[in-house]
Amino acid sequence: METKAVAKYIRLSPVKVRQVVDLVRGKKVDEALAILQFTPKRAARSVAKVIRSAAANAEHNNDSDRAELFIARAYVDQGPSLKRWRPRAYGRANVIKHRTSHITVVVSDGKEG
Repeated sequence: METKAVAKYIRLSPVKVRQVVDLVRGKKVDEALAILQFTPKRAARSVAKVIRSAAANAEHNNDSDRAELFIARAYVDQGPSLKRWRPRAYGRANVIKHRTSHITVVVSDGKEG
């Protein structure tokens, strides 16, 4: 049975979050959380939070055993960008884009539901 959790509008660039998600895709939930605990990237905290949420959803809604759960799918989509202006020479302006991410994690226990 598959269960998912989504974190939206995370103030991190999707490119940076994808680097962290690639580390844990396909791993067991407990193993993935152990990897993220020692990953020195800011995105590791957000990804771990979504994995914990997906595991809790599976335990509560589907009565799954946490020891059997693994990350079936994990992906990061781009959310809306916050646009800010920076003054430049000769009265011009450059746009600064503060990108946001939507993190989705799907956990499964390997059983058909």
